[in-house]
Parts: sequence; structure tokens; C-alpha cells
Amino acid sequence: MGDMLWAPPADVRERSRIGGYLRWLREHRGLDFADYDALWRWSTTDLDGFWRSIWDHFEVIAHTPPTATLAERGMPGARWFPGATLNYAENVLRMPGRVDDDPVVIAHGQTRPPVTLTAGELRAQVRRVSAGLRRLGVTAGDRVAAYAPNIPETYVLLLATASLGAVFSSCAPEFGTRSVTDRWQQIEPTVLVAVDGYRYGDKPVDRRAEVAAIRAALPSLRHTVSIPYLDPQATPQDGELGWAELAAPTDEPLTFTPVPFDHPLYVLYSSGTTGLPKPIVHGHGGILLEHLKMLALHHDLGPADRFFWFTTTGWMMWNFLVSGPAVGATIVLFDGNPGHPDLGGMWRLAAETGTTYFGTSAPFLLACRKAGLVPREIADLSALRGVGSTGAPLPAEGFHWVYETVGDHLQLQSLSGGTDVCTGFVGGVPLLPVYAGEIACRALGAKVEARSADGTPVIGELGELVITEPMPSMPVGFWNDRDGVRYAEAYFDVYPGVWRHGDWITINERGGCVITGRSDATLNRGGVRLGTAEFYSVVEGLDEVLDSVVVHLEDDEGGAGELLLFVVLAEGLTLDDAMRATICRELRTALSPRHVPDEIHQVRSVPRTLSAKKLEVPVKKILTGTPVDQAAAKGALANPESLTAFATLAQRRATDGAPA
Repeated sequence: MGDMLWAPPADVRERSRIGGYLRWLREHRGLDFADYDALWRWSTTDLDGFWRSIWDHFEVIAHTPPTATLAERGMPGARWFPGATLNYAENVLRMPGRVDDDPVVIAHGQTRPPVTLTAGELRAQVRRVSAGLRRLGVTAGDRVAAYAPNIPETYVLLLATASLGAVFSSCAPEFGTRSVTDRWQQIEPTVLVAVDGYRYGDKPVDRRAEVAAIRAALPSLRHTVSIPYLDPQATPQDGELGWAELAAPTDEPLTFTPVPFDHPLYVLYSSGTTGLPKPIVHGHGGILLEHLKMLALHHDLGPADRFFWFTTTGWMMWNFLVSGPAVGATIVLFDGNPGHPDLGGMWRLAAETGTTYFGTSAPFLLACRKAGLVPREIADLSALRGVGSTGAPLPAEGFHWVYETVGDHLQLQSLSGGTDVCTGFVGGVPLLPVYAGEIACRALGAKVEARSADGTPVIGELGELVITEPMPSMPVGFWNDRDGVRYAEAYFDVYPGVWRHGDWITINERGGCVITGRSDATLNRGGVRLGTAEFYSVVEGLDEVLDSVVVHLEDDEGGAGELLLFVVLAEGLTLDDAMRATICRELRTALSPRHVPDEIHQVRSVPRTLSAKKLEVPVKKILTGTPVDQAAAKGALANPESLTAFATLAQRRATDGAPA
């Protein structure tokens, strides 16, 4: 069991939003819960009672009321809030607890000076862009695509698109042409809004050629709108409109098209490393309820908060972040290189913007730790009361580093979920303590279980992460998957009627969770099953190792197979026998003799997706003989050149007669 690093204050129920919700349940529903565990159990058994309480407690604005809460409980195919009509953008732009002059969007970046929008200005911009989209012929159900970074224009475009009942989709401008067209050819957008380029650190990146190629590859486009971001003086290219034209002043009032609960809001995509990215459709109502629940009750965000999460528009955490105003929070947007001019930049940004909740990724926190950074010495973080970590498991040493160098008063929330549900289904909550290396709880309404190989639920043992009851933010479906076959195959092919997520999880007696990596990248030697996260925690704990990837090549004859480790070393270091011995000794001591690799190789970089996730499966495929272009879609990688080293090794092993 990890060390307890933070405990809720004695008056947490008086001070937190979840405390207010518990009081509301007692007053309006006659329900009393002794602790979080009791509340969670109710939320995952009385689905009707729980989700209707979220609807009522947060006073969701609806145009027509629902005739039921959950009409169909089975998965896939659960039907939530039938008969209801509402609009996500209307509920976000209500901005409870805020007045017109309050700042609600604070945007910083490396391309232009900071921008602040008040509540009144945000509504006005959405009103103008909604009218502009209407002039371009956009109506409910049409797709609007944004090739744009984490800037106010992209956010305004999302809300304006949603206000019309049209469907939004964004790709970050660092995505290459192929990555973008693989996504958008599937949904056939009619309007494209794109930047001319951006700055990453002090490096200007011109994207006009990419925008031209994307336009050429999308015959469905009727209009392209250019945002002069890199060069504010730039004029639109041939056939393009300018952002100023789209957002021109108008007398048209801001109206919201009422749509059914499950009407498409936006399309998110799987990473697309092995084939076309899956176009995951999320609905207005499911996303609204899920984000109200998480942001207010789990992250404890409200009108006094400034909420920052480092993300690009190509990661679902952007969609999560920008729901912040729905609970009254101000959102802090950042576009640029988080390591420029150094790793202290994000912490200084938090200080400058008065951020109260700082969200980032586990790799960023671990990089700060490795660099010896002490954020509280370089920035005034006194306003900070919450830190969020996701994107990869955060090991115990990452937790200790946060409490030792950022602040001992704050709540660190490690969370995990996915693009598929556009939220975290395990995370933190103000009512529970923080233990090193542990995710505090399963989220309200998320019936997460660990399943053993034979399908039975287990506690205190490693198991397959499953969700056994529906959640409103599960996808409406995949785009163009009319019979639902692709959707069913993606989540329900292993356990009929049960969502299989693809991660390994251990849930302990008190409900705490540890995720140990993707279940399709498991290391299994001699009957001992180990997630890759623990492996990386040991290897990358060494000062000399910057990054690593490990794969297990099974033996068809039932033997131990081969464990291959690839390391990226600090500048100027070369892998030698002494370094190999050090790595092996650390793994043997920390894990087990079975996890000492058969071979260790030095590589220049580890293949990662555009959202920085390691790619063990394509590496494994390449090493077992799959050609590189079939093992991974290069456009989905941040660093496709990294695959070459593995292809070279596979060829050498085949020539030398090693098992392949």
C-alpha cells in the first residue's frame, strides 16, 4: 500500500461541491450516504436515480423534458433520456455564478500575446460565428472541421457549431495531411476552419501547404475559413474566407437549436496507429451530464476556479477542459511547446493566470522530476489546490515529487479514461485521501471492475478493466457504422454486454485503483503477468535512461519467449555492458528475475502517438515480421522515423536466425 500523502480536511463536506450534492440528495431525495463508497455503490446500481439527480441538481436547460431516464439498460444500445431535447452549447454558455464582465477564457501561447474573453465577450463571439456559419449554409447535422490549435477561436467555433446542432471535429495543426484526411474523409465536413501556421517555442511552422492538401482531399467542403494566426496580417488564400468575415458583427440573436439527447455533438478519433482511426461520435446530453459530474463533483470546480489542462485540440482532454464554463469555472488555454524555454514554463503560466487546478500528463510530471525541477521555488503556486495527471499511469515517485516540490496542501488526482467516453472513469474525489501511486476511486456512475481470465470480478488482483453498466457518455456510435458492427467489435467482442476497455487494472479493498498499461501489450513470462507501466517506472527511474519501450515476443511452443527492451539514453551516453548490467539488476530487484530482458538495445527515440502514448504493439508487430507500413499508420505517429530502427533489427534477427 502506498503512503498517504493528503487527507481531506475535516470540513470537506461543507466546503466541496460534492458535499453540496450530498446535502441536496438528503433534502430532495431523502438519501443519506455515510461515505464515498456508499455513494458510488448507489450511483452504479440505481442508474435512473443517480443520473436523474445529476440532471436535476445541475438544473440542465432542456427544451422538452425526458419521458424517462434510462429506457434501455443493455450495452451496446442503452437509451438515455428519451424525449428530451437540449443543446450542449446553451448549457455551457449559461456559465452559472458568472456575470458578463467576469473573465471566463484566458488564452496564452507562443504565437501571439495573451487573450482574455469575458463571459459577455464569449457569448457575443459565439453569436457572431453562429450567424456566420448559418450564412455559409450550415444546418443541423452538417460537419464543421477545425485544423486549429488550443486558442479561443477553436473554442468559439465548437460552441457555435453545437448551437446550430451541427457536428464539430478538430485536429491539431501538428497533425500531418494524411492523419487529418484519414479522419475527415470519413465524416465529410462541409466547412473547414484552419490556421495559416503557429509557433512551437520560437520556431514558426507554416501550415498553408498542408491546408491546401487537406482541402484538395475533401471534396465535401463547400467553404474554407482561414485564421491568420502565425501572420496576423495574412490575407485568405484563393477561395478562402477570413475569420473576421465569419465572425462579422450581426444583429442576429444567439439561439440554440434543440436536439435529442443523443444528437451528435462532436467526433473524436482513436489514435489510428493500426488502420483508419475510429470516428467516435459523442452526443450533446451524454457529454454534458458526464462533464458536469466530473468537473463539479470530482474536480470540485466552480465559479471561483481557473482550470488549466495542458492539451492540444487532437486529444479528448481538450473537449473535457472546454466544458469548464458549464460549472462556472474559467478555463486557461495554452498553445505551444510546454518545454519552452524550459520545463518551468507551464508552472510559471499557472502562477501568472492564477490557476487553481493544473492538469497535465504523467510523462510531463516525471520529466520535471527527472530535471530536478522544484516548481514552488520558481513560481507562486499559492492559488493551486488541485493537480491532475493522465495520459499514462503516474508511479509512486511521481506522487511524492508533486507533494515535495509543488505543494503539500493540494489534492493530486491521477485519472484514467479515454477518448471512447471523453472522460475519466477512475480518478480522484475531494472526500478521499491520496495514496502514492494509486488512483483514489472509481468515478460516480462508472461501474468499473477488474475481471480475471475466466471473466469473474476480482479485488486485489490484476484483471482486465471492464465497465458493466452503461454510462451516458459512452459513444452514440461510430460514424457511418449504421449496423453498429464496428462499435460492438471495439468494446463488446470479449465479454458480451460488458464494455472491455483494453487496460489492466487492480482494484483494492478500499476501491483504490492501479492501472498497469494496455492489456494488449502485457508482459507474461512464466505465468507472471505484468503491465508495462511498472517496467517503465523502474527503467526510467535511472538517471541515464530518458525513455524506453519493452515488448514480449511469445514462444509458439509455450516457452518463456523473448523479452526485448529498447532504451533512449541521455545525450552522449552509449549502451555498454555495464549499463546493461545496471538495468538488469534494477529490474531483478524491483520486479522479478523473470522480467530481466533477454536483450537490451539503444534507440534514438520511442515511437509515440500524436498524443504522446507509447506504441508497444506496432513495435512488437515489426519485430515479428510485419512490414512497417502495415504495422503502423505513420501519419498517426509523432515520430514515424522512430520505427526504422526496429525494422532494421527485425531484418538482422531474421538474417541471424533469431526467432521472429
